[in-house]
Amino acid sequence: MDKVTTDCIAYGTTVIEYSIEYVQRKTLGIQVHPDGTVILKAPCDAIIEKIREKIHKKAAWILKQQRYFESFGIPTAERRYVSGESHLYLGRQYMLRIKCSDKNAVHYQNNIIEIECKSKNAVETIMQKWYRSRAEIKFAEYAKPIIEKFSTYGVTPNSLKIRKMEKRWGYCTANCTIYLNPRLICVPRGCIEYVITHELCHLVHRNHTKEFYALLTKEMPHWEKWKNKLERIMR
Repeated sequence: MDKVTTDCIAYGTTVIEYSIEYVQRKTLGIQVHPDGTVILKAPCDAIIEKIREKIHKKAAWILKQQRYFESFGIPTAERRYVSGESHLYLGRQYMLRIKCSDKNAVHYQNNIIEIECKSKNAVETIMQKWYRSRAEIKFAEYAKPIIEKFSTYGVTPNSLKIRKMEKRWGYCTANCTIYLNPRLICVPRGCIEYVITHELCHLVHRNHTKEFYALLTKEMPHWEKWKNKLERIMR
């Protein structure tokens, strides 16, 4: 499995955050996705100093691309689930490719999500089922270290569950069960971690008081950036 890490550099007064994907290749390559995510693909033996040098050299271009995409936002047209359509997964844009097959399956690699299906009428159902299964895996993975941090406050959720919701990204019940919207699987990890952290703060402070926001800021100093990104991507 390819190794993926995150890093950032300062460019003037701007901080550029990016993910590094170590893959089998000889050169460094940079991609800026429509949601503003920056991906740098690097050889497996690349050193961080060279990577940062590359990002700094291309910083002006990166910011220009981000401003360009931000000017028209993420398309929110009704999905048709046809080949060539763009779909989000963990904040990245993937092109949908549909393949007729005698089985139903989903594969994703590089910038493509491929759905094998017996009937094209089943594509949406297959993809939504896949999204939910990925949400169950990734939400639990992202939540585990955050929950461990909050145990220092003497609180632990009884369980973490997924529930389809129209107007909420998450909520915490009186019996300390946290529910997350499965649509969060479309947004970057930082956005998901923001929602999880927000709900865990409610285990300590039930209402949105000054103390609640103080705790949220302590545990996630840049939470407003992720909140704004979540609202921008999923509006």
